[in-house]
Amino acid sequence: MTETTEEMQMLSFNIILHAGNARSFAMEAIMLAKEYKFSEAREKISEAGKEFNEAHHIQTKLLQEEASGKQNQVSIILVHAQDHLMTSMAVKDLANEMIDMYIKMQQLEGEN
Repeated sequence: MTETTEEMQMLSFNIILHAGNARSFAMEAIMLAKEYKFSEAREKISEAGKEFNEAHHIQTKLLQEEASGKQNQVSIILVHAQDHLMTSMAVKDLANEMIDMYIKMQQLEGEN
């Protein structure tokens, strides 16, 4: 049994919602790190991780269903949702790197 079009749209929109939230939290983390507010930045990364996990959970469900033989209609909305998810993952990874970079910058500034 495949998901109905409406169900696929709702799953896709939920991926977009959670991935978008994850990306926003990661960007907020970068801005906080830029101000050397590292504990707050790490909190935002944690929030991004929670949102990312929600989106990833939906994606994993769809992947497992397809792997077990269930065929789902692939729509442009689902493709768009996947794009949001992958972009949010990249932004979160880069945000972690940038937080580490800003920590190092602060340490180097303190040495001068």
